[in-house]
Amino acid sequence: MSALFRIDNLHARPVADDEADSPSEILRGVDLVIAPGEVHAIMGPNGCGKSTLASTLLASPEYEVTEGRIVFRDEDITDWSTDVRAKAGMFLAFQYPQEIAGVSVIQFLRQALSARKGVDLSVLELRLAAMDWMKRLGMDSSFVDRYLNEGFSGGEKKRNEIMQMAILEPEFAVLDETDSGLDIDALRIVAKGIREVRTDRPSLGILLITHYQRLLDELRPDHVHIMVDGRIVRSGGMEVAAELEKNGYEAYRD
Repeated sequence: MSALFRIDNLHARPVADDEADSPSEILRGVDLVIAPGEVHAIMGPNGCGKSTLASTLLASPEYEVTEGRIVFRDEDITDWSTDVRAKAGMFLAFQYPQEIAGVSVIQFLRQALSARKGVDLSVLELRLAAMDWMKRLGMDSSFVDRYLNEGFSGGEKKRNEIMQMAILEPEFAVLDETDSGLDIDALRIVAKGIREVRTDRPSLGILLITHYQRLLDELRPDHVHIMVDGRIVRSGGMEVAAELEKNGYEAYRD
């Protein structure tokens, strides 16, 4: 099976504020191969580069690739902009989703779906699709009329991101600390939503970035990777998460 998504020797650093400034690399040679339908989880301590990796994969202007490449469906996308990557079928669920005052959830979804697929659904058609997913995710039916992420609880923000992923139908999704700030009940609802999206779209590849084993217990990823100091230092199955729980991150430092 050919790779859906591949990272080859990826190095990245923050974009310098001025020419005299030369920030240190945060990613220092990341290699990863994800096949269609696979779920890969990356775990690591604070500051190891996990969120930098997520941002770099979606072409955040805050980071620059200094070496290596990113390949999606056999195309080198290292120089592609965020909007081009999203239109091609990549999706990022943010650790801290941004509020957009004056833009309702339903308006945002309609604009995003048009940009992603060139499909202009009516508000009614899109509302019906959203209603189905809101029911699955335990969200009130009035949710889509609220301004995007404005006044949302942590759980509402994360469930909204999963609903976006379901409706936009990406080929590959990066979920950056989707479990952050969730209590156990909200975590289970979000995990159930991810499982249902995967059932509907079995070829969807997912890169899951997390601190905690509890989300892995819910989703049972195919591969677990440990990142330390900007590199993946250990890869395997769920046994890696159990090993990490026992030994901590210090066991993987040079």
